[in-house]
Amino acid sequence: MFSKPLIALSITLALSGCVTTPAIQHQPFTLTVAHINDTHSHFDPVKSSFSANGVEVFNEFGGYPRLQAMVKQYKAQAQKNDQSLLFLDAGDAFQGSAYFKINQGAMNADLLDQMGLDGMALGNHEFDLNNQKLNRFVSSLDFPIIATNVDVSHDTNFNGQTNILPYQIFAFDGDHKTVVKDINNLPKHKNLVAVFGLSLQNMPNIAPHTGDVKFLNEVKTAQSTVDFLKSKGVNDVIALTHIGNATDIALAGKVNGIDLIVGGHSHTLLGDFTNIGWSNFGPYAQMVKNPNGKASTCIVQAGKYAEAIGKVNVSFNSQGEVTNCAGHNTLLSNDVFYHKSDRKPQDKFTAAQTTQVEQFIAKQKNIVIINEDSQLRHEIDTKYKPAVEKAYGNIIAQVPIEIKHERRPGDSGAADKHGSAVAPLIAESQYYWANLPQVQKVTGKKVDFALIGAGGIRTNINEGEYREGNVRLEMLPFSNYLSVLSLKGSTVKQLLQDTITATLPEGAHAGKYPYGGHIRYTFDETKAHKAGHLTSIDVMTGTEKHPIWTPLQNNKTYNVVINNYNATGNDGWTPIFTAQNKHSTRIDLIDVNGKLVGYKVKNIEKQGDKYQVIYQGKAPNCKAVNTDCDTDAQAFIDYISQTRHQLVPLPYSVVTLDRIIK
Repeated sequence: MFSKPLIALSITLALSGCVTTPAIQHQPFTLTVAHINDTHSHFDPVKSSFSANGVEVFNEFGGYPRLQAMVKQYKAQAQKNDQSLLFLDAGDAFQGSAYFKINQGAMNADLLDQMGLDGMALGNHEFDLNNQKLNRFVSSLDFPIIATNVDVSHDTNFNGQTNILPYQIFAFDGDHKTVVKDINNLPKHKNLVAVFGLSLQNMPNIAPHTGDVKFLNEVKTAQSTVDFLKSKGVNDVIALTHIGNATDIALAGKVNGIDLIVGGHSHTLLGDFTNIGWSNFGPYAQMVKNPNGKASTCIVQAGKYAEAIGKVNVSFNSQGEVTNCAGHNTLLSNDVFYHKSDRKPQDKFTAAQTTQVEQFIAKQKNIVIINEDSQLRHEIDTKYKPAVEKAYGNIIAQVPIEIKHERRPGDSGAADKHGSAVAPLIAESQYYWANLPQVQKVTGKKVDFALIGAGGIRTNINEGEYREGNVRLEMLPFSNYLSVLSLKGSTVKQLLQDTITATLPEGAHAGKYPYGGHIRYTFDETKAHKAGHLTSIDVMTGTEKHPIWTPLQNNKTYNVVINNYNATGNDGWTPIFTAQNKHSTRIDLIDVNGKLVGYKVKNIEKQGDKYQVIYQGKAPNCKAVNTDCDTDAQAFIDYISQTRHQLVPLPYSVVTLDRIIK
């Protein structure tokens, strides 16, 4: 492993522009890169569906045992063909499932190690616990975390950490791969590939538990690192990033010398999936011109939740220039298919129907049927699953038909204008809960509407029995508490305008996309993927059966309920921070010893890159015994158990996004 002094020396040399060593020539060669990203602890398969020759098929995609089986195939092919191969993870292995809530990173390390990764980027959700636990996770890995623009030297939790590297250099001789530990003594007559890593430069505004870790500018760090590596004789350079596909494209247009970007963060399943009834999510292995106008960078990303794996072949000439870059993402399916989403035995495909689907899949390049790796499946089922199943608790509702969540309208196809059906239900539950008499007694406020960011919601609501654990452990796993605050109508309007606009570009990170409860809006795109404006915002003053919509007034003050993460202005909800910078009316709601307690906020200050909530008195302590901070999850549990035993979508839409269809 590289030591801290060598890391510091490497960055210093890069920033000083020290170019002393001539580039080492090598023979032209092709490198295969298998890659995953944003798996979010989805160790089990994800229930899904696709279209086969016009027939809707309900199936399952992915899961770690299925990923493992595919990776083993790739590695076996590489060995047979004497082919150079890297297997990379672009970050956000943490969060997103009940397994993570219970095991807090230990299971991630166990299973990722078994997959034989060559390196992983540092995602924002890796900071969801605390730096002590993150340090423990990093230390337990058999592969490095590669994070060039992340400086952990100021955070005492990372003292002695040697497994967070600025780059990793690999020497290839066909399928034979070795790690180069001394950049000043590079092996001769081998093909050298360097992988450096980039995390979000605004990480403190995205992840609330970054401690004293520093995050450097993405573009400056990338260019100085590439220059340094090339000065030492390493011509073939890969950036392993967790910054989002739109930012990857921008990076390629600002930095010279990156050959391949393997990305994550935006959950972008690059490629045209219209053949299975999905969307075209943008070109896989897109070539983007560098600022010098000569070379180009190839860009890939592989979706989310361990549903798919990407595989790209990159060919280099003797000068390290990319001569060809091609590949695709592959969705990993099981072989049991149903006609309906509840997957009842009577709706299972017949043998003949199954054969037809199998024949269809066999003709597609972006979907494959593959059995799970039996060893990894056995370990999950025996070592981890029993505790997870025990934690799910009581049944609180029946779901007659699957309710789908997507972050941004249009992601499931051009005809989709309204986006998530889950987010409005959650926002509605928060409006309902905040107006319960016992909650109003604490806040002293009647709430007018609720707002929620799409990224805080991690799952669909599957058909069948719905339990408390589906909410706390899976859908709303972040243990956020609800905040009630007063905002001007103009602030709400600015918030909607800013966050929607930020998510319009293809490949943009859409976690900040806003939904509401008892509020609706229409947004018209005026410049495809770049700009648009709100045409209406209405507040609901009636009931679900008899809604009455009244236009939002700029000068009127509204009481709004939002989870504490967004209520602080994180993830680009900056107008809310600005509104509370000098003075706040906000009250944070937390359960302490079975009693709801309100914590009054004085204001929010910007301290370095972070927003810091300043309380009028004692601040909440979510680590304290008998303190439950996940009132956002509790609100949804109370709402559906008290009012929606049959859980179905709201009868009206709260979001309408009219996009320009090219």
